[in-house]
Amino acid sequence: MTGNGTGDVAALREEIRRTRVELGETMELLAARADPKALLRHGAEQAKVRMREQAALTAARVRGRATSKARLARARAYEKGGAVGRSPLPWAAVAAGAVATAVVLLIVRGRRR
Repeated sequence: MTGNGTGDVAALREEIRRTRVELGETMELLAARADPKALLRHGAEQAKVRMREQAALTAARVRGRATSKARLARARAYEKGGAVGRSPLPWAAVAAGAVATAVVLLIVRGRRR
């Protein structure tokens, strides 16, 4: 030690304190890596995340297949003249009903005058 020794002792104590802090942090990290319960929990969380992602992908694929199959069935029925997904009432009957209703309303109005 040089000089009166107070500066070197204070610096040495500060270095010892820093070393202890670093050693404590290192020990905590090593203990966390060696903790079986923590490792199992971490592995279980990762497995849950992977399962959720896989379930979402599978559901999306199933929805996509069902949607495409429904579209295909609708197109085939339309080609054959069917009415899949549509009202079974033909448009001509709807138009005739609207015209008949309009005529009846005009006749009723004409009689009231």
